[in-house]
Amino acid sequence: MSPGIGLMKRRLEKEKDAIALAISGIAKQYDKKPEELKTLETKYHNDAGDWYVALGWDEKKAIVKMDSVLGTITEITEI
Repeated sequence: MSPGIGLMKRRLEKEKDAIALAISGIAKQYDKKPEELKTLETKYHNDAGDWYVALGWDEKKAIVKMDSVLGTITEITEI
């Protein structure tokens, strides 16, 4: 039996860690420089253990969903 999300060690413990991973993912996927990206909003979902970071650049915006335990990006949605 595996421990619940609350008992597992998170790789993305702080908001700044989640923002750094989100910026890295967007910069790589959209061929942007990290300096061009602006953090619009961050949210942490306590039950799921996921971080959501909204980033903006030029006229585009995207929401990056990340698993805080695995420390990976699970979804990028352009809005």
